[in-house]
Amino acid sequence: MNEVLTHAEIHSRFDSEWVLVENPEVNEQMEVVRGKVVCHSKDRDEVYRKAVELRLKHSAFLYTGTISKDTVIVL
Repeated sequence: MNEVLTHAEIHSRFDSEWVLVENPEVNEQMEVVRGKVVCHSKDRDEVYRKAVELRLKHSAFLYTGTISKDTVIVL
């Protein structure tokens, strides 16, 4: 994939998937506004492995699904 997609386009094309975005453009709140999708999958580990393989200088991970309220996120 070589086209730059907006946040809304990424969510509509890759529903409930993990997405690796190269050179993401972010807003003041550090939310991804647009970027180039280089990998997407329902399997988070597959996307993480691809990120390690590509060794991108600037990237972001997005999850386009819904995260349940009882999920704990560790950064």
